[in-house]
Amino acid sequence: MADPQAPPKSDGANFLLEAFRTRPWAKRAVSVLSALLLIGGVAMLAYPFATNLYQNRLQDKLSKQLASPLLKQKYRNRALAVGDSLTRIKIPAINVDVVVVEGITPTALRAGAGHYPQTPLPCEKGNVAIAGHRTTYGKPFADIDQLRVGDQIELDTPVGGCIYELKRPPFVVDKSDLSVLNSTPDQTLTLTSCHPKGSAAKRIIVKAVWVKGLQGA
Repeated sequence: MADPQAPPKSDGANFLLEAFRTRPWAKRAVSVLSALLLIGGVAMLAYPFATNLYQNRLQDKLSKQLASPLLKQKYRNRALAVGDSLTRIKIPAINVDVVVVEGITPTALRAGAGHYPQTPLPCEKGNVAIAGHRTTYGKPFADIDQLRVGDQIELDTPVGGCIYELKRPPFVVDKSDLSVLNSTPDQTLTLTSCHPKGSAAKRIIVKAVWVKGLQGA
């Protein structure tokens, strides 16, 4: 006998209860859906970890390539292929130390950071531009929003290196704004990444200027 004090069930609730009672397939469908949602949630949590692990292993390979005489010769001849080691970028203020590869294709950026091929090579005259991940593949640019005026960025290539310094804070532009990659008459460095973290809606930009060169390798 129904409890007279109990609130009446809605038609929707009654329908679901009846479906579960008379249709075993409904229970199975809910079970399958729950399992799929669980798997999807686990996959979303595991994906960044998996990409970071992949990038870490790739960085070991790239570090060895960066120090090789063959790469040094390819660098001098401007014969680097997409995915080849190009330079090591160090940003002490946010604990960045990672090898940057040539190219910004999805495959190349599995290294964590890549050089825009239409821009000058590191430390050369003009606007050197590098893109990097903020949430996956080692997330080397995760904290570039925390950089401040005066912070320095070092680029070490197979033939030498240089140091750039921020003269303005990081800023955000629309993802379609490519003017940040425009050539400059002096030696500058541009870092780009997605903004906010986990979204490609905008781009966060770091601009720095050359302050000194380092002895050649």
